[in-house]
Amino acid sequence: MRYIGCHLSASEGNLAMVRTAQKIGANTFAFFTRNPRGSYAKKEDPADCAAAMEEWKRLGFGPLVAHGAYTMNLCTADPDARAFAASVLRDDLRRMAALPGNFYNFHPGSHVGQGIETGISQIADALSLALKPAYPVTVLLETMAGKGSEIGGKFEQLRDIIDAVGSDDLGVCLDTCHVWDAGYDIVHSLDEVLLEFDRVVGLKRLRALHLNDSKNSLSSHKDRHECIGHGSLGLTTFESIINHPALAGLPMILETPNDLLGYEKEIALLRQMEQ
Repeated sequence: MRYIGCHLSASEGNLAMVRTAQKIGANTFAFFTRNPRGSYAKKEDPADCAAAMEEWKRLGFGPLVAHGAYTMNLCTADPDARAFAASVLRDDLRRMAALPGNFYNFHPGSHVGQGIETGISQIADALSLALKPAYPVTVLLETMAGKGSEIGGKFEQLRDIIDAVGSDDLGVCLDTCHVWDAGYDIVHSLDEVLLEFDRVVGLKRLRALHLNDSKNSLSSHKDRHECIGHGSLGLTTFESIINHPALAGLPMILETPNDLLGYEKEIALLRQMEQ
């Protein structure tokens, strides 16, 4: 089973997102838990969450992949901002308990001059605290392009965070644009990249993918998404990803520069690639 979807607007409500996903041919989707460029989170609606989960189960959808705000930097040098980011993470996981069995993905953060080791330690501390209540959600660290002081551009950095936290409720979301821009050649060496991931992190930790083509060349460290087949990765790469046995059953989320109609077309394109 291939679970393929895209980012949807959470403003329409959880049940509405499930129905929208079905209409465009998706059987999973992603959504932001709060304003992606800020910190505002809309009021919780338990009845809507319960109805959404009932419909999600009825339709046989794969795990949903919620996304934390881009502004949530768990390893910023500003201690007040870092504490606020950690409180946002804790609140997001508490809210995700209303959608049990799904994923919460976020960008690990940027150490802004503190150094990678310090950044990893700060991220791990925030995660350890947020995971203590054991909410029914798996937290995913997203692979990053490695621009500036970004953490997550190397598999080893994600492994070090996971090892420091030591929780089974922690995994990885592999972003195709990001890993390519970070220097992992998934165009010519997909098998080798996955073997490297398995050696460093462990494939059991790989729980979701973001499917994005890239406007950039290998190792550019720029993070600029492109529509499927219109960038450096190309259609053949996505056909290989969609059908790779090591990735079967994982939710695959489109984050391409598209509107809803564009996502519907890309989902149909990916479905045509399925073997």
